[in-house]
Amino acid sequence: MFKIYVKAARLRTLPLSVSGIIVGSFLAASHGYFNWVICVLALLTTVGFQIISNFANDYGDGVKGTDNTDRIGPKRTIQSGEISPKQLLKAIKITSFLTLLTAILLIYTAFGKDDFVNLLMFFVLGVASIAAALKYTMGKRAYGYSGFGDFFVFLFFGLLSVCGSYYLFVKQLDLTIFLPACSIGFLSIGVLNLNNMRDSVSDAKSGKNTIVVKTGVEFAKYYHYYLLIASFLFASFYSFVFYKSWYQLIFILAYIPIGKHFLVVYRNKRPILLDPELKKLALSTFLFAILFGLGVFLAE
Repeated sequence: MFKIYVKAARLRTLPLSVSGIIVGSFLAASHGYFNWVICVLALLTTVGFQIISNFANDYGDGVKGTDNTDRIGPKRTIQSGEISPKQLLKAIKITSFLTLLTAILLIYTAFGKDDFVNLLMFFVLGVASIAAALKYTMGKRAYGYSGFGDFFVFLFFGLLSVCGSYYLFVKQLDLTIFLPACSIGFLSIGVLNLNNMRDSVSDAKSGKNTIVVKTGVEFAKYYHYYLLIASFLFASFYSFVFYKSWYQLIFILAYIPIGKHFLVVYRNKRPILLDPELKKLALSTFLFAILFGLGVFLAE
């Protein structure tokens, strides 16, 4: 049974989920602020959010019948009958509780007991993150079924992940941090867009109105190009404005596999062939996060 829950957790998505924390932590360290305990707790909390999201996605699409024989991607646990909706719902509740506890410990470690404003603000953000993870496909008004998935991915995987983790260390926010935060956000949307392009036919039949379903696969491909290009431009602009050393340019190496991925999407005619690209883009985003953050840190 444990292996089934691990499968539902979709471990291949976890590197993408921590990419923003890596960038935020490196940026804070480059400014002289870092704490290993905060870093580890932030990573654990973010992984918890991602697992909740994956469980909830499996549950929501499973009980609504979106995961059916028309779907191209790997079979989900409810779809395959490996686990019941009741069992997965229980796992969602347990994971949400444990993640909230980790988030509270993270917030207390970062701000102590006297900084009430920051304690309250980040507690609300933690609850909002869990709610967003659950509401992507669960419930009657799941925002993933109305085309708002891209916006929330950008908000939570990009802006909140990078800027929030940076703030946990530094206790203040530099607006320039939004540039690399946007880069992570755009690449994260790219992974979701790939998923939605792959599943566009089955999503349309099931009433899951993603941006791809609303605009068509051809437009979604151009949208995908813009996301990849924008991620590079925002990171490059940050490196150009604060240029100190060539180390800051090593993130460009991550765009070699991203460039190859770009060509695969451009040439693609069959959605099923996009499935391997999800893992490639997710890992490329993780590589970008490490190289970008390391470059900024070494340049100081």
